[in-house]
Amino acid sequence: MAKMRAVDAIVAILEKEGATETFGLPGAAINPLYSAMKAHGGIRHTLARHVEGASHMADGYSRAADGNIGVCLGTSGPAGTDMVTGLYASWADSVPILCITGQAPLAKLHKEDFQAVDIESIAAPVTKMSMTVKEPGQVPGAFQKAFGLMRSGRPGPVLLDLPFDVQLAEIEFDIDLYEPLEAARPKATRKQAEKALDLLFAGRHPLIVAGGGIINAGASDKLVELAELLSIPVIPTLMAWGAIPDNHPLMAGMVGIQTSHRYGNASFLASDAVIGIGNRWANRHTGGLDTYRKGRTFIHVDIDPTQIGRVFAPDLGIASDAGAALEMLLEVARERKAAGTAPDYTDWAAECTARKGSMQRKTHFENVPLKPQRVYEEMNTAFGEDTTYVSTIGLSQIAGAQMLHVFGPRRWINAGQAGPLGWTVPAALGVVRGKPGQTVVALSGDYDFQFMIEELAVGAQFKLPYIHVVVNNSYLGLIRQSQRGFDMDYEVSLAFENTNSTDSSATAAGYGVDHIKVAEGLGCKAIRVERPDQFPAAFAKAKEMMEEFQVPVIVEAILERVTNISMGSELDNMTEFEGLAESSADAPTAILALQG
Repeated sequence: MAKMRAVDAIVAILEKEGATETFGLPGAAINPLYSAMKAHGGIRHTLARHVEGASHMADGYSRAADGNIGVCLGTSGPAGTDMVTGLYASWADSVPILCITGQAPLAKLHKEDFQAVDIESIAAPVTKMSMTVKEPGQVPGAFQKAFGLMRSGRPGPVLLDLPFDVQLAEIEFDIDLYEPLEAARPKATRKQAEKALDLLFAGRHPLIVAGGGIINAGASDKLVELAELLSIPVIPTLMAWGAIPDNHPLMAGMVGIQTSHRYGNASFLASDAVIGIGNRWANRHTGGLDTYRKGRTFIHVDIDPTQIGRVFAPDLGIASDAGAALEMLLEVARERKAAGTAPDYTDWAAECTARKGSMQRKTHFENVPLKPQRVYEEMNTAFGEDTTYVSTIGLSQIAGAQMLHVFGPRRWINAGQAGPLGWTVPAALGVVRGKPGQTVVALSGDYDFQFMIEELAVGAQFKLPYIHVVVNNSYLGLIRQSQRGFDMDYEVSLAFENTNSTDSSATAAGYGVDHIKVAEGLGCKAIRVERPDQFPAAFAKAKEMMEEFQVPVIVEAILERVTNISMGSELDNMTEFEGLAESSADAPTAILALQG
């Protein structure tokens, strides 16, 4: 076999595994790998401004399309620790990314060498595998195992740490003899599918809860087929939003104590049998378990056996890949449908649809400063069904999930479980890499936007165009709202008089950071909106500038300082802070026009 440097073998492996999109920062300890990438020429690299940003870019890229695995690169020490937040975000949402760090030479690992740190141990809790490769001959096998693990079972991130001399060592390697490992995924049996349908069909008001595992499995079409075959409504979790399009008659709305629809919660509370597929029963979805579980039979299908029973014990648990489970459920359901032994749920489905046309929140406000609800209404009007939204955390995300519309899988890309502030800008850049030529729209509050705002320069440098809607109330809005229970408003205001932004309008004055100037200084374009009637022209102009300049375009909406967004502690105990829609004019972009 041919002799080559370990790093040259790594680059050949990345190409064969289909992981050719990398994000990172070069440095002394990782320069050997960069030299191999330069020599190879087939690995694209996007230079981040912060190593945490690189990890979020890789995360966004992986989430953008089926089969993607983003790669983030950094030197030793602080670069590795910076990427831990990105590893946690991808770990929490079952997203595969490969993190490669450079390390001090083997002989100096225990000598407190400059920027040497035990990143293997630090990253272990938030990865499927964390390994410092100490033998050059192990390099191909370590990468082969890493890719196999990322694709097997519940997907997730891997970190491989490479000492400097290991990277440069010569090894025997032939890429033609290297083969990716076959991904291991459990599959539901026919007997399990039969029992699941027995339990589901015993109910008069069944629901399917669709989780992110369906997105990971690329099985959204199978989900919709099963729902249509049986006329059973579907409740997507936040991670599965878009698995069934919002305008599908069987999309019953999202459920939860924050990112939910009024009609979704009401239909869930009327249900009596629930099958969850590829979901985790996350607490933002369930609220209090006594209310969530009362009077219902539960079937839980998940690729990870240890997820079954983690939150509560279901009546039936099935360890299976979501796609494989849906295939088997479809096979059995078709037979029962043909035999006339499947119940008719069309009346129940119509009941859920009726709620969708009657239980709506008001979005059409004329207030100045703006109410956030109007921002999402205008986004629904401005952006088409092919739009991919990217968001992470805060009242902006919660309100967006209540009022925006998503029409396909991987068109709502969201750091659901970890919710790290600052994720949105770099993740959106990764999504643009993963969806070239497609419409990408990010959504942030002002605090999330400021956390990693420097990454906008990456979008300008590498021509990664997208629109970033920033709803600015100069507040840590979600934290302020949660402080209401403590009767305080403490250390959550971002407002100050910015002496360098005297040209700002009276409305924007006192809101602190001038996002327009910062964005423009980073090479991007930006527009400020202060009145509802400015939105159509602003979004049209943003699209024009994005096309002309091929850079991120920020549309900043100046909100009223204090807005409380609907949420509660239980599915039957939600607080609606604003008036509800009383006519179709109150919610003009709702999926169904308000009835009656």
